[in-house]
Amino acid sequence: MTGVADAAGPKAAGRVQTVLGLVEPGSLGLTHTHEHLLIDMRCYHRVPEEATRRQWVNAPLTMDRLGFISGNQNFSLDEATLLDESAAVSELRKFYLAGGGTIVDTTSVGIARDPLALARISRATRVNVVMGSGYYVPISHPADMDERSEESIYDEIVRDITVGVGDTGVKSGLIGELGNTHPLGNNEIKGLRAGAAAQQATGAPVLIHPGFHPDALQQIMQVLTGAGADPGRVIMGHLDHIGDRPAILELAASGCYLEWDTFGYEDTALEDVLNCPVPNDEQRLDSLEWLAEAGYLDRLLVGHDVCTQSRHSTHGGKTFDHFITVLVPRMRARGWSESAINTVLISNPARILTLQEPG
Repeated sequence: MTGVADAAGPKAAGRVQTVLGLVEPGSLGLTHTHEHLLIDMRCYHRVPEEATRRQWVNAPLTMDRLGFISGNQNFSLDEATLLDESAAVSELRKFYLAGGGTIVDTTSVGIARDPLALARISRATRVNVVMGSGYYVPISHPADMDERSEESIYDEIVRDITVGVGDTGVKSGLIGELGNTHPLGNNEIKGLRAGAAAQQATGAPVLIHPGFHPDALQQIMQVLTGAGADPGRVIMGHLDHIGDRPAILELAASGCYLEWDTFGYEDTALEDVLNCPVPNDEQRLDSLEWLAEAGYLDRLLVGHDVCTQSRHSTHGGKTFDHFITVLVPRMRARGWSESAINTVLISNPARILTLQEPG
């Protein structure tokens, strides 16, 4: 494909593109590769059938209402939004004070990506923020998505990375999260193919939100590689919610990065909302150890996927600092070496987020 790729600015290969500009990979520090600072998830909203449950739709999320929200997240409009920039700064500052250096904000088109706000949050917290691009799941797509061409989506992604989003001048450093369901529909296939072509044109990595079904993993990888994507430059997210070890091993053999990104989610009532497994953090660590022992330590990535109000500390949630403050000590107690911990939190993210030579 051709188009705005020729508009690329200063040579970026070998560096990481944040919302404040290019940085050296070695400066990222402890990194989470799947988070959301600001987001609007109301595309998932459903109005409950019962009159008494409708009282929760517009009610503000308060501590005494958290019990209802568990297992009923799609009914609460307040729970579905993170729109307060000052709250995002406060939550992300906890990550910085815990020793964190970088997060990837995977908010893509359709769920309220906000480039200028991400830049302000990054300045205020001194945390590097890498911004995503491309389209989220079909329920969030624009009304004319059926008419949009693969090439137009490609042009949009490449422009986000090489010129900036809209007229903001703020550039994406990652393609994704590209949202998918299972089985894939035509618009999802267009988005994947456009993302694969944009990867070749920009050298940026691709991050995937898969459908929560074991067969989704290979279906997505086949579309990506069939369109020319380098599997070693792909992050497959939300593997916490797959739970099928043979399918994950088959995926790992492709060479892609393997992301366990919902650390802190431990409410089993969410299984009914998501219609997929919701492990606890001990089970997530079990999976990381299993894959490390299988030879895939250098492909593991982690995050929290903070995307609702109940994940903020102001509502008792396990926020952006949870992995560093709680799980890193737990990993040490389970026998992880400092080298292995740093591989997952520092070396692997720096490697995948570094822009490559196009082509």
